[in-house]
Amino acid sequence: MAFPSDFYWGAATSSYQVEGDRPEDGRGECIWRRFSHTPGKVKNGDTGDIACDHLHLVKVDIALMKYLNFNAYRFSVSWPRVLPRGTGDVYSKGMDFYDRLVDDLLEENITPFLTLYHWDLPQALQDRGGWENPDSVQWFADYADVVTRRLGDRVQHWATHNEPAVVAYVGNLIGAHAPGKTDPQAAFRVAHHLLLSHGAGMGVIRANAPRVQAGIVLDIIPYHPASSSEADAQAARRYDGFQNRWFLDPIFRGEYPADMVEIFGDALRGLDLEAVKAAAVPIDFMGVNYYRRYVIQSAPGGWLAGQVIDLPGVPVTEMGWEVYPQGLTDSLVRIAREYPTVDLYVTENGAAYEDVVPLDGRLPAVIEDPERSRYIQQHISAIDAAVQQDAPLKGYFAWSFLDNFEWGEGYSKRFGLVYVDFPTQRRVFKRSALDYREWILRQRQPARAL
Repeated sequence: MAFPSDFYWGAATSSYQVEGDRPEDGRGECIWRRFSHTPGKVKNGDTGDIACDHLHLVKVDIALMKYLNFNAYRFSVSWPRVLPRGTGDVYSKGMDFYDRLVDDLLEENITPFLTLYHWDLPQALQDRGGWENPDSVQWFADYADVVTRRLGDRVQHWATHNEPAVVAYVGNLIGAHAPGKTDPQAAFRVAHHLLLSHGAGMGVIRANAPRVQAGIVLDIIPYHPASSSEADAQAARRYDGFQNRWFLDPIFRGEYPADMVEIFGDALRGLDLEAVKAAAVPIDFMGVNYYRRYVIQSAPGGWLAGQVIDLPGVPVTEMGWEVYPQGLTDSLVRIAREYPTVDLYVTENGAAYEDVVPLDGRLPAVIEDPERSRYIQQHISAIDAAVQQDAPLKGYFAWSFLDNFEWGEGYSKRFGLVYVDFPTQRRVFKRSALDYREWILRQRQPARAL
């Protein structure tokens, strides 16, 4: 494998998962604070109140990134840390944190990749209807204006949203994420306004920082039919329409997929579907988050007349997700071939495994995690295969840099390259981090003549 010298290698985090969320820090309440403090919503009653305390340990963490040879770091800004009430007055100390973070990264030659929204909506805005409220489009544009005016002179890579499908569906259809609703109409209203706000946010970025690269991040899941039957093929296409095309088509084509509009029917009542053309603002890049694929079987009584089936004997992560690197190759190649050509980044890719520490609780110098090392190696091979098929890939970000608050799973699932002992906040490299470090170093070595 030979990636170009300007390829970005790094890892990703999000604000609520790593920073800490304590009122004394001046941050406003977000929907995840309210959700995680509601009994029964998060495993073991975990919250992001302290998380990795990245807010106070940021210099330590940047030093770790530097040691790991990262030349890029993907993070998100906390909307309620910047605008505690969601709109109105800016909290200057909150904005100062991101100002220093960007400067410190650049000082170490680590390129910042900034995501404006990674799920921590201010609770004050949720109380006004959240993403169901059409006003949310303007709220987001105003928030983007605040951040781009402050950081647009130094941050060269901006994403509007991270995984709008998760925000809409997991948060508002099945209720496993904040705000915890189970309302199909709400879910599609949320998705619609997220798409419109992406378009509005892109306009703000272009106005305030015209020379930067800007785009959006989607979670792409391949759906494969369980057999060669037409029924299974159609079921897999419906699942793909729900998860993937419902967001790809508006962003690239300015329209919702017609087959899914017909299927969703009354759940779309009240939405001006034609308005989604405002989402099709030209973008510079698409971020692809990839973790798994699903195999779909036709099931007349199931969701979208299908069902997910488990294949016997396939390797899975601790999340129960199949390890299927070919799906990453296929996803990148598909986007490159089916949609207008833009740069692609793998903005998240990683796996949760049980990281074993000694029974006496003494942390070793390195945490051995061979499964994660193998996972990363396999998926780097998968992106190489995509590049060989002309996918315009420009960077890879492992998920995640640190063990963190893993949403509804709390602290029970560890995705990090760096182990975090949460009671002490001690950081310990995992073997996968050191293997990744050596991989990056080899990529930067000049080619030897044979």
